[in-house]
Amino acid sequence: MGAGGKLEYKTTPKGDRIMDFSHAGYMGGGVTIPTVPVKREVAPTGGDDTAAIQAAIAAVSAMPRVEGFRGTVLLQPDVFHCSDSLKIGAAGVVLRGAGMGERGTAIRMTGSPHPCIVIGALHDGNLRAARNVRPIQITDAYVPSGSSQVAVQSVQGFAAGDTVLIRHPITSQWIALMGMDKLVRDGKPQVWLKEGGSMDTERIIREIQGNRITFDAPLSDVLDVEFTGEAGATVVKADSSGRVSHSGLEALAIVSVPPVGDLRVQHNDGIALQGCEDCWVRDVATRDTVTCVSIVSATRITIESVKTDHTRPLEKGAGYPADFLVRGSRVLIHRSSCTGVGSFYYASLGPCDTSTVVLNCDFHGRGALQPHMRWNTGLLLDGCRVDGGRIEFLNRGTSGSGHGWAIGWAVVWNCTAHSYLIQQPPAARNWAIGCRGPIDRKCPTEGFFSHATPVVPTSLYLAQLRERLGEAALKNIGY
Repeated sequence: MGAGGKLEYKTTPKGDRIMDFSHAGYMGGGVTIPTVPVKREVAPTGGDDTAAIQAAIAAVSAMPRVEGFRGTVLLQPDVFHCSDSLKIGAAGVVLRGAGMGERGTAIRMTGSPHPCIVIGALHDGNLRAARNVRPIQITDAYVPSGSSQVAVQSVQGFAAGDTVLIRHPITSQWIALMGMDKLVRDGKPQVWLKEGGSMDTERIIREIQGNRITFDAPLSDVLDVEFTGEAGATVVKADSSGRVSHSGLEALAIVSVPPVGDLRVQHNDGIALQGCEDCWVRDVATRDTVTCVSIVSATRITIESVKTDHTRPLEKGAGYPADFLVRGSRVLIHRSSCTGVGSFYYASLGPCDTSTVVLNCDFHGRGALQPHMRWNTGLLLDGCRVDGGRIEFLNRGTSGSGHGWAIGWAVVWNCTAHSYLIQQPPAARNWAIGCRGPIDRKCPTEGFFSHATPVVPTSLYLAQLRERLGEAALKNIGY
């Protein structure tokens, strides 16, 4: 905290800094999740309730949107039995129970393994470049991590409000810079990221001045012309018209039979958000689902007061599941908890700009918070307690299928954990600031540590949110 109570940021010689994470969450952070009026109610049928609930969702989905919302399907306080996924594929639709406690609403999963709730597009949900548009080259020689602006060759065809993809080419030079061209296991080269692809960061254009574009949120990774090849980094208009928005899940419990076998066997999962934006899950409990919440090709998502419990771990096999699995961006996981062993509490799968915040969460057991593979950028673990587990920002090398460097430009802030493994990637930074718990010395730990003593501000996310949007934004999310 600097003079006048403002945050001050040190930078690297090239201008990189800890990014402003306050843009994570529903509607870009600091916005109250709405209470959407009930339009249909459902009681248990005494048999398989899947069709009855899905019919109510379909009826509300066909209603017109009023101020962005269609309505809520309310499940009465009782136990519902569902043999298939419940799908919310329209904008402005909420599925709500009567609470996740004993006198609330529970969905008991039956039948073949499946995800219990799916919110979003029923296709893969990937955001793609709009048709008949061409990418425009970024002309800056170096765009630092944490920057919200780029200069481009031309702004023709772009306007404020456009959704765009900022594309970082995956080149042989960049792979070599990261040391990922030397992954060999059992005499065979491992492929970390495939040359010729790209890493896409989704943003909305906030402003255009001359040939300089300002985005609605900062970029989590650097764009360095030395390593982006002849084509260079680009900006291209994206088509988000198929996205589901302003839909959510609230106030119920999901109960599965305990899993048997290892991760290669199909199991029940909890909630999947895919191909959606500005959606939420709050006040939900899961028991014995292998994944609690997965977020894929989705942005500006809030996961609040979600509790997951495992009574039986998976057998050790090809890998471990994740309770909160992120392959999206600008996700806020808030006041949530996980209990049990045999899982990653949080994992992310790259290549991906996550720009995600895990805020004031509790994790009980011997699991880990670990961005898992293939280069994720932008993560803040803020005020979390991991009483028996680990926080790991690391190079996983040839583990798995050549997972390599998992994370860069990530921050652990005022957390408590059983151990920390914080490594420093080439040409990137990871930080652990104000954290309590031992540093794991079994592997080289080269990240920046400010250790043992908590720091001010108590929460980096809340301080950044207050500075950007004012005190009302904190009240909107319960502070």
